[in-house]
Amino acid sequence: MTELKSPFRYDYVGSFLRPSAVKEARAKFAKNEITKEQLTEVENEEIKKLVEKQKAAGFHGLTDGEFRRSYWHLDFMWGFGGIEHVELDHGYFFHGEETTHGSIKLTGKITGENHPFVEHYKFVKQFEDETTVARQTFPAPAQLLAELFREDNGKDTVEVYPDEDKLIEDIAAAYRQVIKDLYDAGCRNIQFDDCTWGMFCDRKYWEARQKDASVTFESEAEKYLRVNNLALQNRPEGLTITTHVCRGNYHSTWASRGGYAPVAPYLFAKENVDAFYLEFDDERSGNFEPLKYVPEDKKVVLGLITTKSPELEDEEEVKNRIREAAQYHPLDKLCLSPQCGFASCEIGNKLTEEEQWAKLALVKKIAEEVWG
Repeated sequence: MTELKSPFRYDYVGSFLRPSAVKEARAKFAKNEITKEQLTEVENEEIKKLVEKQKAAGFHGLTDGEFRRSYWHLDFMWGFGGIEHVELDHGYFFHGEETTHGSIKLTGKITGENHPFVEHYKFVKQFEDETTVARQTFPAPAQLLAELFREDNGKDTVEVYPDEDKLIEDIAAAYRQVIKDLYDAGCRNIQFDDCTWGMFCDRKYWEARQKDASVTFESEAEKYLRVNNLALQNRPEGLTITTHVCRGNYHSTWASRGGYAPVAPYLFAKENVDAFYLEFDDERSGNFEPLKYVPEDKKVVLGLITTKSPELEDEEEVKNRIREAAQYHPLDKLCLSPQCGFASCEIGNKLTEEEQWAKLALVKKIAEEVWG
């Protein structure tokens, strides 16, 4: 390989099904039956095993599978100064299922110093070799902004930040601090996970969310684009930053539906990332036409393999869909992956570890046949 830079022709989003040892240790820790150090020992051992499996499967990006997290997004947010962990009386409402109840509460100005994910990254980095590179995933700034105004959370947020512009500036500054600290630790591959755009694709969601007629879709999209791009300002040389966008992934359920057309002129055309990992595993994702907004020099990772079901996709059908996508974005700028992680939250999707690795083997097989 000439360079170890995400995304790769065959890739994955980053989270993996939690081994029973991790689940059991986290349950014991929650009951104060083991110490934080003992929990970390279990996590470390299982992450080592995961990295070995990632290498054995032939993949080039290494992640910790998010084994140290309960959620793909909230654990990262809890690592900022000025934010604390709270439990609401309900979770997010997905299609046919309600998630667990975690959220965040703003208690002071947001800061990014000494974020625990930097140490998480360092643990994975030690396993890099000549064909693999560690990648750190975490939620995009827009996702944090959205969570700060999730239902009644906005009341606490406005108390601390009556000026929304100042809030956006502080979020971006906190992210830039984490990015700098990761870079100083040797990180060259970062992935922003961002469901805000996936939710905006759903017109029914937008209509239910937005009761204030003075707030337009366009103004909100520009705001989320702004906070993401502010966080990317003056990023260090040689740092690749990608973003993943889907429509919710919890216990094999989903949160929203709709193609990327409404957000493409903002997200695809204007967000200053190097590549987009996109969900295209079923009809909820719409067609490929919005890819015409992606600049030709940027890569698109087609999430054509679902993590929500153990059933393996038909190889020829996936190849046909790749060719269809190539009508809107150059084939040599396309890659292949599952549409999301296998366990966006620790509960995981409804498939076994064996089925998880079979999915990834299929991704690799198809990619090698399409691109050589």
